[in-house]
Amino acid sequence: MPETERFLAPGGAGIATRLAALLLAGGLLAAAAPAGARPLEAGAARVDITPPNGIELQGYPGSGRTATGVRDPLYARVLVLGAGDVRLAIVDLDLIAVFPPATLARIREAARPDVSNVLIAAIHTHSGPPMIGGRGEGTEAWEAAAVDRIGGTIHDAAAHRVAARLGVGYGDCQIGHNRLRVQRDGSVTWFEKNWAGVPTAPVDPTVAVLRVDDLQGNPLAVLVNYACHPVTYWRDSRLYSADFPGVMTRVVEEAVGGGVVCFYLQGGAGDINPYHAASTLAQGAEGFCREAGERLGGVAAGVARQILTTASAEADLQVADDTVALGPRWDGARWKAADPAGAARIDALTKPRYDVPVTTVLIDRRIAILAMAGEPFVDFQLQWRARCPVHDCLFMGYSNGYFGYLPTIRAAAWGGYGASHPSTWLEAGAGERLLDHGLARVYEMLGRLKPVPDDLRQ
Repeated sequence: MPETERFLAPGGAGIATRLAALLLAGGLLAAAAPAGARPLEAGAARVDITPPNGIELQGYPGSGRTATGVRDPLYARVLVLGAGDVRLAIVDLDLIAVFPPATLARIREAARPDVSNVLIAAIHTHSGPPMIGGRGEGTEAWEAAAVDRIGGTIHDAAAHRVAARLGVGYGDCQIGHNRLRVQRDGSVTWFEKNWAGVPTAPVDPTVAVLRVDDLQGNPLAVLVNYACHPVTYWRDSRLYSADFPGVMTRVVEEAVGGGVVCFYLQGGAGDINPYHAASTLAQGAEGFCREAGERLGGVAAGVARQILTTASAEADLQVADDTVALGPRWDGARWKAADPAGAARIDALTKPRYDVPVTTVLIDRRIAILAMAGEPFVDFQLQWRARCPVHDCLFMGYSNGYFGYLPTIRAAAWGGYGASHPSTWLEAGAGERLLDHGLARVYEMLGRLKPVPDDLRQ
């Protein structure tokens, strides 16, 4: 595997930056920062973490798929942002998820002392190896090497930070559908494929793009936030692949140019499939994957090229890594009575308490990021954007751990896969609580939720 690739452009330190979210029809315009102001700094890098052949591909339980080759490489991408003493590494992995906590702790430890906070996310490809720290046979050597490479890439990005400017823009792309269909009688059916493009709801076609440049306008990173399961390939495919996000990142990097590194930040994809989900190779899965990735990449690249990045008078970066205590979805005793043979698995999925991570980030008091540790339904992404008090809002799932599906209360009551299923671990309302926690954190960061009463005379 190749050494870490850096995507950096020369830029002077000591010049501040400012965040903006302006989408213009023309080209990128330069914006200088005031002299003497504190800068926002950024560095980006990536490294190949593709495993050797022979490891079982994840995503379809009991499939027994062992990898026989590589369709496209699997990467770890890192963006390090810094303002004052706060440094955040956003680590984007071409994996299905990242678990258990011990693995996350090893990555965070490997990032020290250069980085104070690490947000680790997975794109959720179903054509990759087990979760780092998972139970896959023969993965130990690869996992150890991957953690080392990720840690080294975080240090590399941090060491090559430059003063930066940011901007956000939005586009629209429809490559997926909601895979849970509610019938007239209230029952829910599984809607895996939608080759005819039948309209479904809810879905979110929004393509949110965060662009990071140096002060001369040279691109460092493009972060694309979108919600759709990377499940184009079915069980007959035995090659490592990042699915359509891998195609999308290549399209954006080629279109934007300048050595930029493109990230795919998976959103609320818990109930969203691509139109051509679970397609066999004979049905044309490779073409379907390429078509979806090129469509999404074309929209994202068009948005990225038009974003106006600007520099702030005084950079500000706030990060809250919290946990929320949540209960189980199911009654373990009653479940075991109905399924005595599954007692061990049932015990793991009905713990009395789960400490679930939730990460909130606020950049320059204008861009907010909420990251949940599981598979949130798309409704939470829509709610985050509607309710968040700042202009630009990114929503991430599959981040800093994995705790199963996160359906809305309404979806949980309807039922169906991911809504009322053993892969749904946490109590009904878990996603709502995590969302509200993130919203409260943003208001606190803005100084609008205060630690003491307004009028102490009462």
